[in-house]
Amino acid sequence: MGLKIYINGKFYSKEDAKVSVFDHGLLYGDGVFEGIRTYDGLIFKCKEHIDRLYQSAHAIMLDIPMSKENMTEAVKKTLRENRMKDSYIRLVVTRGYGDLGLDPRKCGKPTVIVITDKCKLYPQELYEKGLEIVTISTQRNIHESVNPQIKSLNYLNNILAKVEAINAGVEEAVMLNSEGYVAECTGDNIFMIKDGVIYTPPIHSGVLRGITRGAVIDIAHLKEIPIKEEVLTRYDLFNSDEMFLTGSAAEIIPVVRMDRRKIGDGKPGKMTAKLISEFHKLTKVDGVRF
Repeated sequence: MGLKIYINGKFYSKEDAKVSVFDHGLLYGDGVFEGIRTYDGLIFKCKEHIDRLYQSAHAIMLDIPMSKENMTEAVKKTLRENRMKDSYIRLVVTRGYGDLGLDPRKCGKPTVIVITDKCKLYPQELYEKGLEIVTISTQRNIHESVNPQIKSLNYLNNILAKVEAINAGVEEAVMLNSEGYVAECTGDNIFMIKDGVIYTPPIHSGVLRGITRGAVIDIAHLKEIPIKEEVLTRYDLFNSDEMFLTGSAAEIIPVVRMDRRKIGDGKPGKMTAKLISEFHKLTKVDGVRF
């Protein structure tokens, strides 16, 4: 059975799933999205993802033409249509069909797209041996321009950072904010561990309030592991005992080298392994069945 894509209430084959070239999501990146994981028939953190989608849309004055409940049902229908128990969901809402001008008032009904497919962000080997990352020159968007909390279709900031990572021969890179403090990576949140305490940059550093990031914070509180949201520098990261990244596609992946400096003993750490184990347990219970 070929992959089926949901577009505005109807299903299309992968080859026939199309939007107009006048759609402002294509012309201007005017829209929002979410990346969601399913595990054995469970949509992980479904409510949190749907809520964030609607918050992003509200921030850019995009009225999604369906309720949160109907959006959730559309995701479920798409998963059932494709018979996928374990998948990656890309939920997209664009401003819709308009003209060649910027004016969003010229757009009619927004376009709602649900894609379910397989996604493996990093090879399994890197989960076992750990990532090497670098710091790049592309700064994270500042709050006064495009707020990092908005998961918009205009991801050029992250793409330019990803290009720098690729040019440096690594899979991921650290982005600093305009003040030179650590923000996040091109597609993942970042954590470090020092003397048994977990640290991660606060939201005001230019960090997306990641769903997996939040899951790790919840796990730490539940297991009574000290965790702090603090402004971090590269120096702090260099001298950490352990480091890891989080994201819906990445889940939790260890980092063992940064800017050619070894992190800790240069191997994935024990506390990181514990958090990964607890996270996998969480994916089996926290979400919505379809």
